[in-house]
Amino acid sequence: MSQPHTHKDTIYAAPSDVVEGFRFDDKVVAVFPDMISRSVPGYSTIINMISQLTERYAQHGTHCYDLGCSLGAATLAMRQGLGQGASQKNCTLVGIDNSNSMITHCQKIIDADSSQGSAKVLLIEDDIENTPLHAASIVVLNFTLQFLALEKRTALLTRIADALVPGGVLILSEKLAFDEPRHHELMIDLHHNFKRSQGYSDLEIAQKRQSLENVLIPETFLAHQARLKEAGFSGVELWFQCFNFASMIAFK
Repeated sequence: MSQPHTHKDTIYAAPSDVVEGFRFDDKVVAVFPDMISRSVPGYSTIINMISQLTERYAQHGTHCYDLGCSLGAATLAMRQGLGQGASQKNCTLVGIDNSNSMITHCQKIIDADSSQGSAKVLLIEDDIENTPLHAASIVVLNFTLQFLALEKRTALLTRIADALVPGGVLILSEKLAFDEPRHHELMIDLHHNFKRSQGYSDLEIAQKRQSLENVLIPETFLAHQARLKEAGFSGVELWFQCFNFASMIAFK
């Protein structure tokens, strides 16, 4: 799977009197692969397993969606899982993101990819709350739902459930919160230690956390589970967790 050229994430390396709210702008796009790999423990494992889950659950002739596709890491993993040549499942693979910078750079990465999978990829610049979804066997929300306002999450998940064919699945990766305060703080501390081990300074960690406040809203696994069932999914399983980062699979 081809990887985009990336620069080291130093966005929060210099002290700032005013830390702006986090946005997926050109500055973030330029360092995004480095940022997410050094910020999310287990990210590469999740991406690799999305390929395997796609191979298992993709149904011939259906749609496979990556909602909030950013630079297409999960999209390319899904493409790999859909196979090549005669073994390809003839699915329509769609990546959607509302950031023009992300979609523009993602298209270049998709166009340059020739190593894994032969499925065609359609990229759409749009808000995932508005884009129609049709006859889907797999939908991926890879660290995307957490940026959506709490009151809008059920409606999106209901639309996804309605669009899935019988046997379809949603792969939902999120940063988690925890009800028990001591455990919640432990997971935050372990995450910050992980970021330090990846070369981030305490200043970078503090300023990044400030920029994400009220932008990224984490919830507990039980809250996700309850909402997914309310939205129409028959079951939800936690298949991966490292500290306060996790990925779930929800079944139609």
